[in-house]
Amino acid sequence: MTEIVVYELDKPVATGAPEAPGGAERRVRTVHAAPPAPGASGETGPRTLCGKDTFAMARARRQPSDHPGEPWYPEELASVVCPDCAAVIET
Repeated sequence: MTEIVVYELDKPVATGAPEAPGGAERRVRTVHAAPPAPGASGETGPRTLCGKDTFAMARARRQPSDHPGEPWYPEELASVVCPDCAAVIET
């Protein structure tokens, strides 16, 4: 798989936890897949497979090519996978 996994994040939420940077935590709203940028395989392209802008999204640490045979998304985030991105990958 050549796509890059990216996270659409919620707005920061104050947690009050001292270990949270800046006292805020950002939760993953949706897991998307995006093609690499043209000519730069390590960079995320401008749009996800479902057409959303990747500018404000965070790149996932774990990428599909790191774990052949496993789902393209982190299993703990299966409930928030973008169905449109998943449909493109499955075809």
